[in-house]
Amino acid sequence: MIKTDILIIGAGPTGLFTVFEAGLLKLKCHLIDALPQPGGQCAEIYPKKPIYDIPAFPEVLAGDLVTNLMKQIEPFQPGFTLGERAETIEKLEDGTFVVTTHKGTKHNAPIVAIAGGLGSFEPRKPPIEGIESFEENGVEYFIKDPEIYRDKTVIIAGGGDSALDWSIFLTDVAKSVTLVHRRNEFRGALDSVEKVQELKNKGKIEVITPAEVIGVHGNGKIDRVSIERDGEIFQKQCDHFVPLFGLAPKLGPIAEWGLEIEKNAIKVDNALDYQTNIPGIYAIGDVNTYPGKLKLILCGFHEATLMCQSAYQRIFPDRKYVMKYTTVGGVEGFDGTKKEAPKAVVKSIN
Repeated sequence: MIKTDILIIGAGPTGLFTVFEAGLLKLKCHLIDALPQPGGQCAEIYPKKPIYDIPAFPEVLAGDLVTNLMKQIEPFQPGFTLGERAETIEKLEDGTFVVTTHKGTKHNAPIVAIAGGLGSFEPRKPPIEGIESFEENGVEYFIKDPEIYRDKTVIIAGGGDSALDWSIFLTDVAKSVTLVHRRNEFRGALDSVEKVQELKNKGKIEVITPAEVIGVHGNGKIDRVSIERDGEIFQKQCDHFVPLFGLAPKLGPIAEWGLEIEKNAIKVDNALDYQTNIPGIYAIGDVNTYPGKLKLILCGFHEATLMCQSAYQRIFPDRKYVMKYTTVGGVEGFDGTKKEAPKAVVKSIN
């Protein structure tokens, strides 16, 4: 049995930052994640994609954000159960919870913080016969490492932000980029649509609309696709076919834990501490919902901060915690490290 103060379900950015805020309160954390490494979507789906709305970072790659968060929480020595999905939860007589993974690993804590993002993700696959046989052999449903497309011929299908953004990005990486969409209109950000149009005019991107990829071909590895446009079918060679039709989020077993669910998200009390309908279980980040909810990483950081304050009061109801700014008290890790706050300078004025 793994025991901890706060058990965090999900090791994405919000879950990782929870470790830091809990550490300031001298609370230990352990994280469970179905993925084989920390970072959530940022590490698994788009590690090389830039993020622009993290305070103090005009631009930061998603993977670098995870690296920085891991460095920030290192002094607080969090535990990790990776590659295992949180399956069941049980409340004990002492008020603590036992969460068991699908591999049978048991975790015990008085506080459970669900920070599972949008849940587990499955790509929305196009209904193309035989496409499964080319998965990991030239067919990818999301882009982890753009370098695998270096000097390759790439066909992207889709009309949303991901399809537009990656089409733009890969023009500086791939030998050629073709974007196929079933409509003439795109539903992504206006500046992205305009950038694709600009690149098309310069001959750097081929845009085929309204059209649809209806077939994939090759001997073990994809080498061409069939495209239907205006009732005509033609084939186009490629090294990679990337259908970007989005990801379908699923809460998975957490949906069976007795929590109040609304539109595939967990309802919480945002007026106080982001607690669920079950006392002691919190939901923070993209996995929760409340009036005015914004699914942004920085909002998850805010929710994690307030949640940890509430968790401290639940664990130590008789203690009065006086918040100290890190600029005053510094940061003291469980590993013995100490980042001292600068001392005040007293100087006479003559």
